[in-house]
Amino acid sequence: MFRTALRNVLAHKARLLMTVLAVMLGVAFVSGTLVFTNTLSGALQNSSAKGFDQVDVAVTAEVQDDVGDRIVKTPELTQALLEQSAKAPGAASAIGVVNGFTAIADKDGKLIGGGFQSQGGNYWGDKDARYPLATGRAPSGAGEVAIDSRTAERAGYGVGDTVRISVDGPVLAPRITGIFTTDDGNVAAGGSLALFDTATAQTLFGKPGTYDEIDVRAAAGTSQSALKAALDTALPKDEVETTTGRQLADDQAEMISASMSGMKQGLLVFAGIALFVGTFIIANTFTMLVAQRTKELALMRAVGASRRQVTRSVLIEAFVVGTVAGVTGLIAGVGIGAGLRSLLGTLGATVPDGPLVVSGGTVATALVVGVVITMLAAWLPGRRAAKIPPVAAMSSVHATASTKSLVLRNTLGALFSAAGVAVVLVATTMSGSDGQAPMGLGAVLLILGVFILTPLLSRPLIAAAAPVLRIFGVSGKLARQNAVRNPRRTAATASALMIGLTLITGMTVMAGSLQKSIDKMASSAIRADYVVSMANGNELSADIDEKLKAAAGVTATSPMRNAPGRIDGTTEYLTGVTGSTIGALTDLEVGQGSFEVGGGQVVVDDATAESHGWKAGSSFTVNYEDGKKQQLTVSGVYEGNELIEGILLDNAALTPHLADPTDMRVMVKTSGGASDATKDRLEKALGSNPAIKVQSKQDLSDEVAKMFTLMLNMLYGLLAMAVIVAVLGVINTLAMSVFERSQEIGMLRAIGLDRRSVKRMVRLESLVISLFGGVLGIGLGVFFGWAAGELLGTRMATYELVVPWARMAVFLVLAAGVGILAALWPARRASRLNMLTAIKSE
Repeated sequence: MFRTALRNVLAHKARLLMTVLAVMLGVAFVSGTLVFTNTLSGALQNSSAKGFDQVDVAVTAEVQDDVGDRIVKTPELTQALLEQSAKAPGAASAIGVVNGFTAIADKDGKLIGGGFQSQGGNYWGDKDARYPLATGRAPSGAGEVAIDSRTAERAGYGVGDTVRISVDGPVLAPRITGIFTTDDGNVAAGGSLALFDTATAQTLFGKPGTYDEIDVRAAAGTSQSALKAALDTALPKDEVETTTGRQLADDQAEMISASMSGMKQGLLVFAGIALFVGTFIIANTFTMLVAQRTKELALMRAVGASRRQVTRSVLIEAFVVGTVAGVTGLIAGVGIGAGLRSLLGTLGATVPDGPLVVSGGTVATALVVGVVITMLAAWLPGRRAAKIPPVAAMSSVHATASTKSLVLRNTLGALFSAAGVAVVLVATTMSGSDGQAPMGLGAVLLILGVFILTPLLSRPLIAAAAPVLRIFGVSGKLARQNAVRNPRRTAATASALMIGLTLITGMTVMAGSLQKSIDKMASSAIRADYVVSMANGNELSADIDEKLKAAAGVTATSPMRNAPGRIDGTTEYLTGVTGSTIGALTDLEVGQGSFEVGGGQVVVDDATAESHGWKAGSSFTVNYEDGKKQQLTVSGVYEGNELIEGILLDNAALTPHLADPTDMRVMVKTSGGASDATKDRLEKALGSNPAIKVQSKQDLSDEVAKMFTLMLNMLYGLLAMAVIVAVLGVINTLAMSVFERSQEIGMLRAIGLDRRSVKRMVRLESLVISLFGGVLGIGLGVFFGWAAGELLGTRMATYELVVPWARMAVFLVLAAGVGILAALWPARRASRLNMLTAIKSE
């Protein structure tokens, strides 16, 4: 039986090629994902580990928990603690570390790096082992800075150049005195790093005389654990925490691995989709191959082969095909992994140097996936063939499925579909994350149900195309009849395309609806012409509001200042605003009371009010971070959203209790409204600061739209894999269908059907099957997009369903294009059949 199986594989090389390709693409995606994420994770971990080479033990401030109605401040790492650390037994030296956001502008005034990746810190003394100088000297004084070599190379800076730098708002223009090398992960990821002398860094980052961390080096012969124990004894236990450098590196590696797991899982989901689609093709192929060899298998049964041996012979074929596909997919996957890493470089993302990682787990996964998927898909056709009695197989009386099997299949499909729809509808009534798992379960049940019902659905849907097909005469009529002749085969072929279009359509509906919701939120909640914020999402300097007030054409401003407060034993974040102008800058819907902010009057969003049981007129006591208390009264309850929510109170009441007032954003109203000239005027008033964004409502929407467009394009690219596999499936099905119908095609040619008509018949058959899959996929996609939107609507009050009909039409045209493309080779092959040879074939 083994020799027979190998002979059958070699005898049908051309027919099995498409199956190998389908499996290979899925395996390549899986192995490519593993290679890429393992390589990137390994490079980042190696780079971060180097960053801890100069740290044996790190001393950080003990994080303090809230106690009752009192907010306890985190202790500061002072110079005295630094000196104590340096004198601890086993310590060779200690340095103080200061860091914070620092934006570096290029020579055109644009921000270098990705906002949050733009960092600053202190250079310790004249020679800091953490940052070896490539050229120049250490910075000294407020007018000097050192920058990393990658940033210097990208921007074309050298020692002696003046560079524009923004730290916490103000723009500085220090001279570059040194360029250093670093293994800092942010720099490796495309960010920038600027270093000042320690005193200047402490002043710029608002930490005079204190440090963010103290790094201690061990003396020769002292282990990290021994040094940690000595520091634990020497330093105040309730003020500091100590961590070994080895532990820091391990924690960083774990964090990198965790952050990469999301990307890995996302990519593997799409690889799984490609494999799932490929499973239909494999099952379809083996079903057709087994059907073509029915008499051969019946003869084997007649001469003594058992059912188990027949099934085993089919599984051996699948094993050989899966092994070949697994090996070739692994090789292709290594290429994909290397290509994705190079692609990151071309997109501007910097990846640390490191070898391409092809682990044993990746190799095993590729082979197991290729073999197991293929064998599972081939098992059912092999089992079905083995159950056919030899006499029935020889006379082909088994060809038509029994009424009992069809009724069972349709009943099962209806049950799955009904259960899927019911679970999805129930999930739409849930809130937030509670409905995600039921929604996923319902989607899987519905897709499986529709797949099982697809043979039943194919007849009425394809019959609907009959009026159009009549235009093509005999070719159109034959194409329709061929498409419904074997509903199961048509269903399996169309389902591969259906799944890809379901996902594409669903995500397009969701993205369009979210974009509309963001636009609506920005236009309905904000009356301000501009919103000013930091590029990295950090806080603005408190003097930004004063600078904007002084700008020409500005009629009203309001900084939004966040601070913690203790209310009823829990921490709530308060948002300070300018009470006299906030009404003119926002357009929030007030459900209770009035929108009055000033003195002890505050307004509260509906969610916060509900959680505390407040309504208009309610009073409560807030404990500020300086320990003082104030009685506040709720003047109104408004409908919160992602842009504005929480407790809004006047800055005049909040600011006196803050040690270091900073703003998350500043809203600005101008006399002339939003325009390029007004925006340019505001930017100049802020010193053309590269770290500060001045955005109109349209800019806010465009920023979100850009994010959604990028996300959608990435998803479309990933889902293209599933569509390619679906195209292979259509080609495979048509090619084998043409082979099966060779005698029939020969007879048609003999009675007058010319080659052009034969080609048209096969193309129309492919077009009908592809459009059938496209219609099902788009319909399911719109339903899932609506359902997911209902779930999102529980978190986003402005959510509104948008069905992009134009894109739906494009997707339908895409499905038609898939059908036409897939039919090119099978149609050409059918038209070239020798009619006499075809008539004599069995």
